[in-house]
Amino acid sequence: MGKDNKKAKPAAAKGKDKEKAAPPVKGKEKEKVDLKKQVNAIQVRHILCVKQSRALEALEKLKTGTAFNVVATEYSEDKARNGGSLGWMIRGSMDGVFQDAAFKLPISTCANPLYSDPPVKSKHGYHIIMVEARK
Repeated sequence: MGKDNKKAKPAAAKGKDKEKAAPPVKGKEKEKVDLKKQVNAIQVRHILCVKQSRALEALEKLKTGTAFNVVATEYSEDKARNGGSLGWMIRGSMDGVFQDAAFKLPISTCANPLYSDPPVKSKHGYHIIMVEARK
């Protein structure tokens, strides 16, 4: 009885299933695959100002067409004053509010930046953020 209730798949259908199914991943290979999925980094620049008024001044400079790195050098009040570059940052290594805003931004260049507007407030101050690359 058990054999009669089961429907056999045609040979062609069995072959298709085999083509679609990915081989099982085990051990260290699985760890590598999981790490690739988790790696999420951005090359980011920012302008950090303790006071909102100064951040808004910097924002106005950007809106007039001044390059992001030039405005960052003039206005940023942290160690990234040299053009505002923070380098490559991995998800989880940044302040939560900063990280959320940064990962939502599209990729742009210093000459034609796409940045956070209004500035993002964190425990460090007010940030104007731009993203140069993702990996």
